[in-house]
Amino acid sequence: MSSVLDIVQAPAAVAGDALFLAPWRALDDAALLAHYRSERGVCFEPVVDPEEVRPERIAALMQGRFEFNGETHTLAEPIEWLVNPSADVEWHILLHKFYYAPGLAMAWQRSGDRAHVQRWAGLIDGWMRSVPPGFIAADVTGRRVQNWIYSLHGFVMHDRGGAAQVDAAFFRRLLRSLHEQVEFLCDHLTPKRNHRTLELLAIFLAGVVFPEFERAAHWREFALRETLVNLHADLLPDGVHCELSTDYHHLALRNWLQVRQLAAQNGVAVPGGMDAALQRALEFGMHVHQPHGGMPSFSDGDARGFGPLLLQGARLYGREGLFFVATQGAQGLMPARRNAHFGASGYHVLRSGWTREAQHLVFDCGPLGEGNHGHFDALSFELAAHGRALVVDPGRYTYSEAGETNWRVHFRSTAAHNTVCVDGRSQTRYEPKAIKEASRHAPGSVRHKIAGPAPDCTLIECIDGAQLDLLHGRCASHAYDAVHERCIVFVDRRYWIVADTLRAPGVHDYALKFQLGAAAQGHTRLADDGLLASPGLLVAQAVRADQRRELADSWVSALYGHKQAAPALVTQAQGAAADFDTVLLPFQGEAPTLKLDERPVLGDEGQVASALHIVLSIDGDEWHDGWFHARGVEANSWALGGLSFQGRWLHWRCSADGRIVRAVSHAGATLRGPAGSVRLLIEESA
Repeated sequence: MSSVLDIVQAPAAVAGDALFLAPWRALDDAALLAHYRSERGVCFEPVVDPEEVRPERIAALMQGRFEFNGETHTLAEPIEWLVNPSADVEWHILLHKFYYAPGLAMAWQRSGDRAHVQRWAGLIDGWMRSVPPGFIAADVTGRRVQNWIYSLHGFVMHDRGGAAQVDAAFFRRLLRSLHEQVEFLCDHLTPKRNHRTLELLAIFLAGVVFPEFERAAHWREFALRETLVNLHADLLPDGVHCELSTDYHHLALRNWLQVRQLAAQNGVAVPGGMDAALQRALEFGMHVHQPHGGMPSFSDGDARGFGPLLLQGARLYGREGLFFVATQGAQGLMPARRNAHFGASGYHVLRSGWTREAQHLVFDCGPLGEGNHGHFDALSFELAAHGRALVVDPGRYTYSEAGETNWRVHFRSTAAHNTVCVDGRSQTRYEPKAIKEASRHAPGSVRHKIAGPAPDCTLIECIDGAQLDLLHGRCASHAYDAVHERCIVFVDRRYWIVADTLRAPGVHDYALKFQLGAAAQGHTRLADDGLLASPGLLVAQAVRADQRRELADSWVSALYGHKQAAPALVTQAQGAAADFDTVLLPFQGEAPTLKLDERPVLGDEGQVASALHIVLSIDGDEWHDGWFHARGVEANSWALGGLSFQGRWLHWRCSADGRIVRAVSHAGATLRGPAGSVRLLIEESA
């Protein structure tokens, strides 16, 4: 049977419903419903949110209890669709997005209970009778259009025998409402970014699924053209979404890939350039995913992975690396690059390898990002190893600012992240502003808004080496005069050194934070010698008299609307200058040993600095390592014991009797002993 898409779409003067093309315009309600139950040659599959369609949530909804974002409200019939029973506007948004509509179809298919059909029809009919087009925002309309169409897949289009007994007159009203909503989207697209992406998906989906509509061809052409514009506008040159949220990057990519797959399944040609852009976005997704399948939740996101999305991209483009990452090594070939650097977005990924047990760190040394999802987390990072995240991004928890504690402000703040907070302030000014015009939020309410420029972030040095990897970033905030530099060193793909440098004209309070995951709650201890022991991780810091450290109570959020207690190591100092040196040693099985102290280093012009002396016992091998970071101080040479060093940084390893057996530095560095030059292993900049 030929596809409905192949039928010549020329309007004809036939009495009936003018929304449809001639072959279907004169059909009565029953015939129209029967047609949509027939084999029409249209190919699409429902895309559902697993969390929103859990059987227990659908069962509660059948009793009038609606749960969104961890908050449940009982809605009496008839539902007052225009009234939000929650203080959180996101709750009302999810009610109107109808993610539960395909969930009801799934429940009916499992049980055969017609109560699910009646509940589905009653909710949609009530909404259609009560809500004007575009209520709340265009992106809410976009998601609702998608979810109504996905629910029709189960209740009508794959219900060949008509067991669902959908009322034919209701079905026509539903189609007319969908038509009205899609036309609204065409006229009221969000200017750019992820909301526009999902709105265009809704338009294209409707154009593919309902080719009988006279406007369907226009919808398809319009959506494809604007999707290409959307891709070019939203993806930075490195392939990262302009909002710089790891989660929203994948949500936008999911919408784009769904458009691409719908086009491929239904024989619709896509514009040139679309596939190249999508593959750049997939490249970032491949590298930012952790070996165990999770992903850091930088800048408004949940702690989750998008393996099925990467698998979809792998199948679409035949990319072996994507197959490998999506299936955690079960399919495909290991990607060629171990590390990856995304210069425009400022995200840098270091890893020990591609096995599930590998170590993986994502460093944020970039701009704040467009839109309103960026967190104030410059120079922050997340570290995962041996199948779990160890030093974690805190997540987002909520977009609501209601309640005694403003959790939105807290989770977005610099103080919540794995970086240094200056004077308790965020790196970007963030101030309360009254909502005056109609928006998602009620006029008269107060929301915090960015009130100043984002910090200037620069990657100073980048090394992908055989012996060590190094990232050195700089953050200069416009909210205060202290400048933060962070050097992250990955030694032998086994342990990490994090060297933080703060410099300012005047005195400031500095707080360095390492946020641990919820699994560390109740299983972490901080010893007097500065060693923190947590499941799978040892953290050592040089013990300095002018610094105070504590194991602080804190919070993380893996899922919107849910937060969990989790410990954090917080180290504080005061002064115009402060240096923090930290060693992180991930492990599995029995805990290794880790000791850390400092050795004095003198410059040839009287400068005083210090070097780390690190003793580790890993898998039966004891290592005596040293690390020196000049921290930008100019000196012709530095005295390291009996050696003279010239350069920015040096890592070395000693034998049990104190002899240097390996020394690693950067191009241009020199190391000399009493008898002349000492051989350096030079790591070139990436």
